Amino acid sequence: MRPPMGGAHGEKNMGRITTNITVENVSVPGNTITVNALVDTGASYLTFPLAWKEKLGPFGSQHEIELQTATQEIVKGIFCGPVRITVEGFRPVHNDVLFLDMIPDKGQYEPLLGYIVLEQCGVAVDMSEHRLVPIKYMDAKFGWETKGKT
Repeated sequence: MRPPMGGAHGEKNMGRITTNITVENVSVPGNTITVNALVDTGASYLTFPLAWKEKLGPFGSQHEIELQTATQEIVKGIFCGPVRITVEGFRPVHNDVLFLDMIPDKGQYEPLLGYIVLEQCGVAVDMSEHRLVPIKYMDAKFGWETKGKT
């Protein structure tokens, strides 16, 4: 694992945005990993290398899924949870983590923070400043008039 880097709202690194995240297995409190992850709005899930799965496990739920990579390759991953995910500087959320067989680059894995967790945390990506920013309001779509408008 890489040592944590970056600030509360993401670190700018050659056009890449990274941020510290902490992931804790809800089924086994104390099984926690804190890493610096690449913010990838093209990825759906929080994605960790399969090599880290045992550090967080065992999980309450686990199942294998097929995914399509950015290079159109079909790969298998293991979806595990529930986990508590804290993106540094934002509110924690509960979701699952996807484990994929990854090849380390120069001995380092690159975990990905995908758009689903970003949206749950109320995070937007400011591309002009290459940083994470809080969303003022979450989306709420209703097909009818709502009472108690504020």
